[in-house]
Amino acid sequence: MTDTHDDSDDNGRRDNDAALRPTDPQRRYLERGLTQPGGKLPLFLADGREVPARTVEACLAHGWAEPWFQNPIKPGWRVCRLTAKGRAVLGPAAPAPARDRMPRPRRRKE
Repeated sequence: MTDTHDDSDDNGRRDNDAALRPTDPQRRYLERGLTQPGGKLPLFLADGREVPARTVEACLAHGWAEPWFQNPIKPGWRVCRLTAKGRAVLGPAAPAPARDRMPRPRRRKE
């Protein structure tokens, strides 16, 4: 008896699942937003080079990052921030989002 089970759906699903995980460079880019206020993502890599546009575009396309605001000094640079979907794809070990504002200083009793 021959197997009539069609594996195309299973293979397609596995390929799709793999596509939903960030590559190592994308993961490093997204992880840097975990410790920044508002989830701000970097414009530059740790070694000072600009983050490759294809890394930023791929993260935007997957919904892991979103445009935040236009950079008035360098309009071609995309200032982005991490999304809830981006935090989720990094896994449960991802820390909670940093606060958008600094806490107010406490007044000293005089």
